Amino acid sequence: MNLRNRGTGNRVLGDKVLGDKVVAITGGARGIGFETARQLLAAGARVVIGDVDAEVLAKAAADLGVEGVEVDVTERTVFASFLDETERRVGSIDVLINNAGIMPVGAFLSFDETLIRRALDIDLFGVIIGSQLAAQRMTSRRSGQIVNIASVAGRLPMPGLAVYNAVKAGVIEFSEALDAELSGQGVRVSTVMPTFTRTGLISGLTTNRYVQTVEPEVVAAAVVGVIAAPRTRVAAPRTMRWVDTNPALPQALKRLTRRRTGLDRIFLDYDGAARADYDARMRR
Repeated sequence: MNLRNRGTGNRVLGDKVLGDKVVAITGGARGIGFETARQLLAAGARVVIGDVDAEVLAKAAADLGVEGVEVDVTERTVFASFLDETERRVGSIDVLINNAGIMPVGAFLSFDETLIRRALDIDLFGVIIGSQLAAQRMTSRRSGQIVNIASVAGRLPMPGLAVYNAVKAGVIEFSEALDAELSGQGVRVSTVMPTFTRTGLISGLTTNRYVQTVEPEVVAAAVVGVIAAPRTRVAAPRTMRWVDTNPALPQALKRLTRRRTGLDRIFLDYDGAARADYDARMRR
């Protein structure tokens, strides 16, 4: 049975359509990762979640009834150990979901180097090394899939979001290139581009009617769908597919649109107190 999220255009797949696929998810203890794990279980997958926060990971794994393995995606040997432990406990990995990520916002000139490096290491470098480690295993079996969670921000550059724009654009182009390289060896690489999702990433931000925000369930449904029917790139929700055309628009039009819609200030004018807990977690 296929169910459709009302108003989103994304399908929620059920009835065990994933047939015991082994899926490993980074950043799986919260938000999109946790909800993706829940929907994957409902679709028949065997799931292992990984996260850098051991305490939150243990609770999430217990709540879901799955294996939880601590992982720091910025450390190659630790990431490799996460994949090894997943295969030891559950079986050969069919799908790796590179979901771990952070979203720093604010004036670029105020960013310290530590935060910039954290974003690069987690959001881009972690995706690259995780993809390489997983693909080495998958190509030897000529079977597997890597799903990288990017963002519509990879197609929509905005003031106050420059670093996040950079890393997510990198994930999108990296994933497409890698899919072209590996698909002939039986391994697909897919990108899911969520719009802004109601998780800690958008705490302290004031969105408006021009900035579509969705619940984690919508993004998770897109991830499950792209595993069931692999494609190179999908937006979540599908109504955001238009973002792929944005890079081709004239700069003057993009500047005018940002100004008229207020998108030129959303990521600069935010509530620092409301975002303090998330900022602290990014730096840990």
